[in-house]
Amino acid sequence: PDLTGHEKFGLGNVKYNISRIHVTAVELPSASISLLPRSGIKLVIGNASLTIDMNWNIRTWMFKDSGRGTVHISKVFVTAIFSTPLDNTDPTSISLTSCQTTSGDIDIKLNGKT
Repeated sequence: PDLTGHEKFGLGNVKYNISRIHVTAVELPSASISLLPRSGIKLVIGNASLTIDMNWNIRTWMFKDSGRGTVHISKVFVTAIFSTPLDNTDPTSISLTSCQTTSGDIDIKLNGKT
């Protein structure tokens, strides 16, 4: 979905819109899944990266600008715990119990015109 909003900076508001958001690359160089006895599944992803392309535009009382942008997020680490029912009443049921995520670097490149 598009991201639209406004922020107040100094003397006025900045209206923004980020649209046509597409994930163009995902790298998962280190991922593991392990079973947790009597409780569920643990997923660990290490040193992952993600690249997103998008259109952007901003508008203030003084100027407006728009263009294309790329966001590259790297050094992403995720640990997630999924639980499964212990009584086997619904073996296809699974729920997210815990999730921790960190990211190390975010590189944003905006190309635009005035």
